[in-house]
Amino acid sequence: QAQLVESGGGLVQPGGSLRLSCAASGFTFSGFVMMWYRQAPHKEREWVATIATDGSHTRYAGVVEGRFTISRDNDKNTLFLQMDSLKFEDTAVYYCHAPSRGFWGKGTLVNVSS
Repeated sequence: QAQLVESGGGLVQPGGSLRLSCAASGFTFSGFVMMWYRQAPHKEREWVATIATDGSHTRYAGVVEGRFTISRDNDKNTLFLQMDSLKFEDTAVYYCHAPSRGFWGKGTLVNVSS
């Protein structure tokens, strides 16, 4: 059974950094384009970043470009999101997603607060 499990969220001050991980199992991780999404309180879920199957191509939402970096380790079946220069408005639950199969993780909470 396919599973995506996010980790690495927590409380961080503005300007700080966090690295999220998403452990994949139950499917051939290396064969799938992967994405990160986030959902802030009282807002709709929004796309954050996409990475190609081999990691050679990435795309970012404008609000995070230059601050966030998506990457993957296909040998370890793990997706990452490095988040730097965090802002209050980055507070959200972050989800990893395999769009072609409709797989979602349960999310990890990032709280940017002073």
